[in-house]
Amino acid sequence: MGLVELRDIEIFLTLAEELHFGRAAERLHVSVARISQAIKKQERAIGAELFARNSHSVRLTRLGEQLRDDLRQLHQNLTHSLERARLAARGKTGTLRVSLFPVNIQELRRYFETFRARHPQWELRLRVSAYQDPFAQLRNGEVDILVTWLPVEEPDLTVGPLLFAEPRVLAVAGDHALTRWSSVSLEAVSDFQHIAVKSMPSYWFDHYVPELTPKGRLIERTANVTNVEEIFMHTVLGEAVALFPVHVTRYYGRPDIAYLPVKDMDALPYGLVWLSAAENDMMRAFARVVRGLGPLPG
Repeated sequence: MGLVELRDIEIFLTLAEELHFGRAAERLHVSVARISQAIKKQERAIGAELFARNSHSVRLTRLGEQLRDDLRQLHQNLTHSLERARLAARGKTGTLRVSLFPVNIQELRRYFETFRARHPQWELRLRVSAYQDPFAQLRNGEVDILVTWLPVEEPDLTVGPLLFAEPRVLAVAGDHALTRWSSVSLEAVSDFQHIAVKSMPSYWFDHYVPELTPKGRLIERTANVTNVEEIFMHTVLGEAVALFPVHVTRYYGRPDIAYLPVKDMDALPYGLVWLSAAENDMMRAFARVVRGLGPLPG
């Protein structure tokens, strides 16, 4: 039966979370055809559909929801058991998994290298955070710490020390009308469409792309995206403009994109966030490293 294979379980659970074949394939680094093949094999083995899909949407059937609920904890326990065995073989006693929204990994290396040097008994694993439902990865045990912009006001999450705070820039197409200026204000850019991301708490995303300008004008957010490449696609095509922290200019220099400083926005702070109930020695140790080294210079 296909579902006894760990990879098939992972494919099923990832699709059940994403409800999108393309995003599931991207997360698992496989083709869409591989996802489709695995799901069909599972449905044949069970004798019923796990997903109802058409050209516009994918959703779990009732049976699919039941199987997701039954398999989620089983998969997590099995994965953790295999991970503990791999770590023990290398003399490690645990893994700290950190998911990051910012892309300035090189500038953050001092925190990661210091943690590894001080705590050789622990493995440190880094990954880029998905845009969809950002705090779910903490709540479902997929990662231990999230590096994200602040404030985060979730009752079950702890906000740790600050890593850095940066001025804002606006990404526009290289031939956009705004490139006539050396800097822009939110009042001016409210005339253009901005990017939007589904499944994000509104108060939190409002700190990244405000809902209103300082004078109360609506900033329309209509271009829905799931990753940074989609942001740049909409921007290059002139369908939207995109706010970023300034470090993006150092890591995403492109001939078809111009970055304009935004003069009437506060610096955007980034810090550590973790699930309060899951706090452990590794998470506390990483937070101590960040506090000890202090935030990056502005």
